[in-house]
Amino acid sequence: MAHCLRKTDKQGIAILSGAIAMFFLTGFVSCEREKKELVDIVFDREHTYTMRSTDISTLISDSGVTRYKMVTKEWLFFEEASEPYWYFPEKVHVEKFDTLFRAESSIDADTAYFFTKKKLWKLVGNVEIENQQGERFETSLMYWDQNEEKIYSDQYIRITKGEFINTGIGFESNQQLTKYRIFRPAAEIPYREKVPRDSTAIDTTRHADTIDL
Repeated sequence: MAHCLRKTDKQGIAILSGAIAMFFLTGFVSCEREKKELVDIVFDREHTYTMRSTDISTLISDSGVTRYKMVTKEWLFFEEASEPYWYFPEKVHVEKFDTLFRAESSIDADTAYFFTKKKLWKLVGNVEIENQQGERFETSLMYWDQNEEKIYSDQYIRITKGEFINTGIGFESNQQLTKYRIFRPAAEIPYREKVPRDSTAIDTTRHADTIDL
C-alpha cells in the first residue's frame, strides 16, 4: 500500500536535509580557516635555551670528586646548540677546590660562558681571580681551559701581589695560578691602595646543591 507524505512531514524532511547540509558546509569552512592560520615555527638551536635556572648555589663534581662551587643569579642551558654551552648573564662566582676540598682559587665575572664539551670557560667583564696565596688577577676577558689545565687572556692584565702591582698585555698561567707569565709586561709599581670589592657581590654562603659535569 502506498503511503502519502503529509505536508508537515515534507517540511520536516526539508529542514533536516538543510541542517545536515549546513553542518558539512560549516565543517568545510572551519577546516579551510584552520589551514590558512597554520604557521611554521623554526627552532633556533643556537640561541634558544633548553633549560633555565635562577638563584643558583651549587657544588660541581668532576669524575665523582667535588671540585667547584658556583653561585649565580641566572643559568641558561643551550644543550641543542652545535657547540653546547651554559650562559651566565648576571654575574658568576666560582671557587675551585683541591682533592682535599681546600679552596685553591676564586673567580668572579660579570658574564660567563661554559662550553661543556670543550670544558672551556669564557669570562667577560670585571674578571677577578684570586689564588691560594692571595694574589689577585684583574682583566676584562679571561679563558679557563680545564682540559689543558690553563688560564689565559690576550687583554690588559693587572696582578696585585703583596705590596706590588704588575700590569701588561696578554697572560698565561696554570689553573692553580701559581706559575704564570705576562707576555708584554709593564713596570712593577708599589701597591698603595686596596680596591674595595663590589658591595653588590653575590652571597656565597647559601646552601649548595651538587651536580656532576
